[in-house]
Amino acid sequence: MPHPIIVIPARLASTRLPDKPLALIHGRPMIVHVLDRAREADIGPVLVACADAAIADAVRAAGGRAVMTDPGHPSGSDRVHEAVERLDPDGRHDLVVNVQGDLPTVEPAAIRAGLAAMGDPAVDIGTAAALIRRLEELCDPNVNKAVVSPGRRWEETPAIGRALYFSKLAVPYGEGPHYHHIGLYCYRRAALRRFVALPPGVLERRERLEQLRALEAGMRIDVAIVDTVPLGVDTEADLARARAMLGARPSS
Repeated sequence: MPHPIIVIPARLASTRLPDKPLALIHGRPMIVHVLDRAREADIGPVLVACADAAIADAVRAAGGRAVMTDPGHPSGSDRVHEAVERLDPDGRHDLVVNVQGDLPTVEPAAIRAGLAAMGDPAVDIGTAAALIRRLEELCDPNVNKAVVSPGRRWEETPAIGRALYFSKLAVPYGEGPHYHHIGLYCYRRAALRRFVALPPGVLERRERLEQLRALEAGMRIDVAIVDTVPLGVDTEADLARARAMLGARPSS
């Protein structure tokens, strides 16, 4: 049986919304709301990989586990890798689920779906996406799109296909569904080590999408199709929306 661990990378530095992991949503820091959603997924232990002591303090005050990591990491994936290697050097946890620290409304079902995408041993990375239903999302470069090829697991719940590409543009061309990529990832330990050791790819730099590095290197990414897209908090307006969305939700 697999032994997954969820790791949430978090840092205070943000150009659009400084200190956002500590932004209060109904009296509790945003990072604690993400921690709650990860715990509710109930797939394994949850760890917050922190770049700043203030985040670790908030997590521990909420009864969570935090690990300090190098503040100079270029990406959340690097932070996740350092944290899990420090906590579990013997590799007892064979799957690592990276849940971004600015997704306070992420559904636990979406986290479980990312893990479900790892059912085939040939898959290196699992992730999730949702059907784009609004034209404005399809045309919005801030909405990352996943090009998904249906496979033998397409009739399952959740439906699972293979990622062929990711883009900020509406691809592929022509009639048919388009998918909004959700920024959570499930890595096999060996795949995570390989991924963070790779140099940035040509397409990754052009699209500014880190997951293209894996595809360029020949790694396989499978995608689970879920019903909803969590709100990523990057601005004060996003924060206000998150407060409204979570207003009726009981604290964990």
